[in-house]
Amino acid sequence: MAKKYDVAVIGAGAAGMMCAAVAAGRGKSVVLIDHADKLAEKIRISGGGRCNFTNLDAGPQNFLSENPHFCKSALSRYTPQDFLALLKRHRIAFHEKHKGQLFCDDSAEQIIAMLKDECASGGVHWRMPCKIESVARQLEADEGGFLLLTDSGEITCTSLVIATGGLSIPKIGATDFAFRLAQQFALKIVAPRPALVPLTFDAHEWAPFAELAGIALPVEIETGNKDGKDHKKEGGKKGGARAGRFREDLLFTHRGLSGPAVLQISSYWQEGAALRINLLPDIDAGAELIAGKGAIKKNLGNVVAQWLPARLADRLIALAGLQGDARLADLSDKQCRQLGLAINGWVITPNGSEGYRKAEVTLGGIDTRELSQQSMMVSKVPGLYFIGECIDVTGWLGGYNFQWAWASGVAAGQHVE
Repeated sequence: MAKKYDVAVIGAGAAGMMCAAVAAGRGKSVVLIDHADKLAEKIRISGGGRCNFTNLDAGPQNFLSENPHFCKSALSRYTPQDFLALLKRHRIAFHEKHKGQLFCDDSAEQIIAMLKDECASGGVHWRMPCKIESVARQLEADEGGFLLLTDSGEITCTSLVIATGGLSIPKIGATDFAFRLAQQFALKIVAPRPALVPLTFDAHEWAPFAELAGIALPVEIETGNKDGKDHKKEGGKKGGARAGRFREDLLFTHRGLSGPAVLQISSYWQEGAALRINLLPDIDAGAELIAGKGAIKKNLGNVVAQWLPARLADRLIALAGLQGDARLADLSDKQCRQLGLAINGWVITPNGSEGYRKAEVTLGGIDTRELSQQSMMVSKVPGLYFIGECIDVTGWLGGYNFQWAWASGVAAGQHVE
């Protein structure tokens, strides 16, 4: 005999546990299913083990989607302040680290324990580890809902919520389950790709910079259409119309670029497009070099090393065709402007990324035009819901994706039958 529940939630991560807790709190019988041995690994490893669980400034402007208005409803109905109220009820101490990013004072384990407690208070049933073998609709009048065949028995439910995430970090259990199920029900999918991910470069082109691995500095980074024109930050089509600009820290690696600046811009970067990086965003390097020619009796390398890490300064000077031991006073204005452009307008084109193994999230996913923005239910498959990372709503780095998990989980949890 199949075990009957009002609601089955597949995926016991951030969105899934939140949805299960909310639905159970409404009196629904809920089963939470996950294939993993360890619960909520993505929460556990996030924020250096302290979980960057939301951002005080989270709003629709911080999310990417081909349907950018979709996320507004859920985000407005469950805000960062709502999640903070939950933390305070559980006496979890937290702090703001940078640009509205909130972290636990102690450990990400506190967030996992809080969500487990919320599920327990509503009487949520657990099946974990549990593998889903098949999902089918039950169209008979006396049944309805869905039939799940699992390696621990059959389950029937009126509402089925898919919270299995995207393809990011497969070593902790990421799968394409949500996308396969979407295809089973003939739902449109926005082509997924890695996001919030380090970018890589052609080995030959990167060779002059590989020795700079480990250097970090604050920059302004941007990308846009392949035409190279500047564009304002905007949501929109993935075919190149989206452009972004961020001021964050950049990190040189042996294979390319990482750090918050690059993770942010990776969600906007398109294959074949260049990055434009201002390595000294608060100084017009060319103008300062020209102005200093008569007043600073130093060689060029020492002058630039006052602004940038010495190894990076030496590399940029060489790429500009200049010598680090040349006297600044002996340079022409044209040479100063040329070096200034290399510093304030470094242009370089990635050849790819480090992929899903290092991507923090998956860009794209279930097309949100298939879903109700109020409930997250599939319009043409009553009772089927998708929430969290598996749908085409992707946040910036800095707690935004967790806020989407909470908000979309609550939206579905409040509507499941």
